[in-house]
Amino acid sequence: MPAPRLSDAERDRALGVLREGAALGKLSHDTFVRRMELALAARHSEELAALTADLRPEGRFSRVLFGSVERVSSFTVRLGRAWRAQKLPALRLPPGPHPLLIGRDPANGLRLSHESVSRRHAELVPHGGLWVLRDLGSTNGTTVNGQRVTGPVVVRAGDIVAFGHMVFTLAAAR
Repeated sequence: MPAPRLSDAERDRALGVLREGAALGKLSHDTFVRRMELALAARHSEELAALTADLRPEGRFSRVLFGSVERVSSFTVRLGRAWRAQKLPALRLPPGPHPLLIGRDPANGLRLSHESVSRRHAELVPHGGLWVLRDLGSTNGTTVNGQRVTGPVVVRAGDIVAFGHMVFTLAAAR
């Protein structure tokens, strides 16, 4: 007696498992496309089972465990960021309306004597009540909150800025 034909619901469930597996990075794009083609051409449930055998959905215990690990990992990242922020020296935003040049050159408004800082490294410019930070083509780069500055960036008190390997927490002007 031949095996019963697949129902649309069975095929849809298998296609859903394949989509979720691809979204979670368990399947490469090519493997996903090939398995989708095979699932659409399948005639028996055993064929679908073979296509999704390595993509079984996680059980409740696994979901709880992985969710907990993700939350702890996120917490430790935030904790590390907060710990470093407390130990960083403060860099006060200038009270005046004039730009502040930053670098190793003694002519700069803020001179940082460190080999990772370029002679003319960056510039803080007031703009409409805000401060805008620009990297001036430095060798070791400028970052704001861990993101490399590639164009003008608005900065505020509390932001973590780095000029080369010199790292500061921005503080409000007095």
